[in-house]
Amino acid sequence: MFLIMVLYAAFVFVLLAIGLPLALVIVIAVAILGAQYWFSDKIAMYSMHAHIATPEQAPQLHAIVDRLCALADMPKPQVAIAQTDMPNAFATGRNPKHAVVCATTGIMRRLNEPELEAVLAHELSHVAHRDVAVMTFAGFLGIMAGLLMRMMMFAGMFGGFGAQGGRARAGRNQMGGGQIFLLEMGVMVVAAIVWFLSFLLTRALSRYRELAADRSGAILIGRPSLLASALQKVTGDMARIPSQDLRQARAFNAFFFSPAITHRGSGGTLFSTHPSLQKRLAQLQKLESEMNSPR
Repeated sequence: MFLIMVLYAAFVFVLLAIGLPLALVIVIAVAILGAQYWFSDKIAMYSMHAHIATPEQAPQLHAIVDRLCALADMPKPQVAIAQTDMPNAFATGRNPKHAVVCATTGIMRRLNEPELEAVLAHELSHVAHRDVAVMTFAGFLGIMAGLLMRMMMFAGMFGGFGAQGGRARAGRNQMGGGQIFLLEMGVMVVAAIVWFLSFLLTRALSRYRELAADRSGAILIGRPSLLASALQKVTGDMARIPSQDLRQARAFNAFFFSPAITHRGSGGTLFSTHPSLQKRLAQLQKLESEMNSPR
């Protein structure tokens, strides 16, 4: 988070240095951030074709969430079900009072109740840690960098925005077209670099928070081995889901208990939203040993 904030400061400095109409950028940026923050639960629910389930419709799911919320001493989030065979679960919402915990029909069919409880404990840990809000703010800089690249492309095509456009046209009288082109390309390159660094830092933060949710969830239920068992089942069964279905859900990898599609290859870890299965299992095995060792 510290590195992301440093990147924020550097990016704002670049915006001021190049003389962009910062008021317009701020208005658009606030609108994007506000929409992400306030409507994250509705966006995720709509995209996953999920619906809120009442206690009468999903008594087992509600009983598990009630039990975990009592253990964690936290407000009960809304409970939802997504009609998909992909075995997964996710949590969304800007804070514990405005949160949704969702399980797919696929994961409810494949896991026994203790394993499902372990998965939901992991998701409730995300809610308690306010991970949706944290990741929204962390990803904001990448969105801004991408927006700036597009703005520079349109500014170059149409001569800028408003008063800035007038200054740009006046500048063209003093500077050659080649110099203007190089300046605009330079800004786009800086924005691209900022976007890429933000992308890597956000992915690193996401991996860290997944490990933190694994640990917190395992401690909450008192049995890390149950979460490890659920992880292995979900990851193994994910390989049997049609590739087309996994690709459609790929955009929500950061929300999921287990990623729909994992990055492979030497640089895969850098671009992944989740730690490797081996790393998650190793942490849970170590935690199991610590909790069961005589004190």
